Amino acid sequence: MLANYNCPIDFSMLTAGHTLPLCGELQSINKHLELIIFTRFGEHSSDPTFGCEIWDMDFELIGSENLWSEKLRRSMLRSVVQHEPRLSNIVITITIREVARNTPYAPFIQLKNRVEVSLTAKVNKTGDPFYFNMELYLGPLSVE
Repeated sequence: MLANYNCPIDFSMLTAGHTLPLCGELQSINKHLELIIFTRFGEHSSDPTFGCEIWDMDFELIGSENLWSEKLRRSMLRSVVQHEPRLSNIVITITIREVARNTPYAPFIQLKNRVEVSLTAKVNKTGDPFYFNMELYLGPLSVE
């Protein structure tokens, strides 16, 4: 049975001979999905297909929310299907909303596009349903 290591990994513990902390399978899947989303295609030198297209789409002018959302959804679905074998029956929904956001570094409210990513799937090992939700803000890409 493979171990699910807790992220981020503290390599000083490893070099000191300590055992690395583990996490449960669901937490491991969540962290792996976050890693897929926050990695740009080509950034992972041993696998250029690992990642998500949102980095290339971040500053695109969104002419059609439906087309933009579908392009991102397909990109994420391809990556998750290819790189997260612990899940099956994966369905991804992308919703874009314009929101007013206070920023700590500016005395005014910013209007930002918020991308809501929802993923439902089945955990292959148990057959249990799996749910993942994340909110991202565009221009530049960030999370709350």
